[in-house]
Amino acid sequence: MKARLNAMLDLQDAMNRKVNTDWRQQGFPWYRAIWVECAELLDHYGWKWWKHQQPDIEQVKLELIDIWHFGLSQLLLGDDDPEAVADKLVDVFNSVADSGDRAIDFRDQLETFTLSTLSTRDFNPTEFAVLLKTADLDFDELYTRYIGKNVLNFFRQDHGYQEGTYSKVWAGREDNEHLVELSGELDSSDPGFKDALYSGLATRYKASGG
Repeated sequence: MKARLNAMLDLQDAMNRKVNTDWRQQGFPWYRAIWVECAELLDHYGWKWWKHQQPDIEQVKLELIDIWHFGLSQLLLGDDDPEAVADKLVDVFNSVADSGDRAIDFRDQLETFTLSTLSTRDFNPTEFAVLLKTADLDFDELYTRYIGKNVLNFFRQDHGYQEGTYSKVWAGREDNEHLVELSGELDSSDPGFKDALYSGLATRYKASGG
């Protein structure tokens, strides 16, 4: 687990440096990005009692991964030692995994996590780990989905995302959909998974006229 956490922390730092080489000194409000994602997440899960809604689990998991990106950034900002951050996260995930199954409504836990984010202007990894548990998103899936979204984020930046020239829609489908499909076709345990995924995205993007 720690090796995978180290890998995700390294990739997040690399992504942030690609956007801004001096990202740690910019004062970016990562906590705000987190709670905004929480609001989007709740809409995908469903909360309106006056209309029929079914949770869009795929979108729910995508939003959770986006929150994880911002959460890792906040943790890296608060501690200059990624190894220490990884150690703390190992303890958090193991503790939550050993806590047994509690009957927690996903929406209630999402609100608990969001309130913590707003009140502390920080990322609460324990409440987030509980949120993952209520969504049936285990650590292995978190890792695989994170790597995939990180690759997509790099791909977007390499193709004009920051400049506003990148199109998220290829051949009538959003890039996230292409990502999910490609991830399902590849072996996420393969050391070359990340590179193969990037190559697959590039092939589809070019074929669509991107």
